[in-house]
Amino acid sequence: MSKRRIGILTAGGDSPGLNAAIRGFGKTAINMHGMELVGFLHGITGLVNNNTVDLTNDTLAGILTQGGTILGTSRDKVHKFPVDGKLVDMREQIAKNLEKDKIEALVMIGGGGTAKNAKRLADAGIPVIHLPKTIDNDVAQTDTSFGFSTAMGIATEAIDRLHSTAHSHHRIIVVELMGHRAGWLTLGAGIAGGADIILIPEIPYSIDSVAASIRRRAASGRPFSVVAIAEGAHDVAVAKRLRNADELIKLANSPDSKAAAKENRRRIETNERDSSFRVADALEAATGLEARVTVLGYVQRGGIPDAGDRLLGTLLGGAGADLLAEKKYGITVASQNGHAVPVPLAKVAGYDKLVPLNHPWVKAARNVGTGLGD
Repeated sequence: MSKRRIGILTAGGDSPGLNAAIRGFGKTAINMHGMELVGFLHGITGLVNNNTVDLTNDTLAGILTQGGTILGTSRDKVHKFPVDGKLVDMREQIAKNLEKDKIEALVMIGGGGTAKNAKRLADAGIPVIHLPKTIDNDVAQTDTSFGFSTAMGIATEAIDRLHSTAHSHHRIIVVELMGHRAGWLTLGAGIAGGADIILIPEIPYSIDSVAASIRRRAASGRPFSVVAIAEGAHDVAVAKRLRNADELIKLANSPDSKAAAKENRRRIETNERDSSFRVADALEAATGLEARVTVLGYVQRGGIPDAGDRLLGTLLGGAGADLLAEKKYGITVASQNGHAVPVPLAKVAGYDKLVPLNHPWVKAARNVGTGLGD
């Protein structure tokens, strides 16, 4: 009896824990279920171009502690793949590649965008499962995703280090963290690092309110502040415009009008958001204190994974192999209450897990006097 052949890829942005998940899935699939594992290189690009590599116990040895992904990654979409200047639906080609390679099912490791791609393939009849990774922690239906723990630790250490400069020079330090739609990373690192102000996308802020908090600190003998801001945070006026744009997207009754509405929202988000530099300038003018900006950028998702992400990647990867052995397809392997749980892709793809306004972290921040800009 021939062995079952399984394909695996990583897609979207890199994050710590990807290799742990590849290893967790691969070793369980090979050693516990007698499967053969085939890696697709460079994400969806490799899937379309059928660029593969065999993965064995030897290949997987030693990758647990490595950052990034041994398979490479890309942000392409299966239904809008660039070919000669055009966007082409490649799902039929992908199905042919899998059939040619005798690959029975596909494992896709990635964030929200990868969940959408996985659902598109599942809807096309391709057996697929999704493992959730993202430093933003915004994948729906899972308590946490591998990559988040390491990124939060890196961001926390950065905030720790910025306190001394803020204190020594009596400055406002604005530190920008990743997070377009969700503020989990900024909120968690901000609390853990003792940031004085935390600004996240879910809570629109007022510069006047932030400046007032900083002036109160100065009046009480603390003429310095650390402001942690998510890259997707908006002031009240822009947030209102974005809500209106979201409503127009929902009301659009044709593909063209929906595309135009989405482009309008993208333009507002890109051109009108208050960048960390504009926030720093506004706070400097409003408080009379010098303000400086630090943008962490890709530093947050680089380097070796911490223990939490290694453990989570191993747990979800191994559970994914077990579920594939049971021929469970069309699912995300979520972490819920410490357990790996299969969740239908229909409940994950297209949904964001945002910070609820009544979340315990929000309450904890307010309880210790951290300003949230509202």
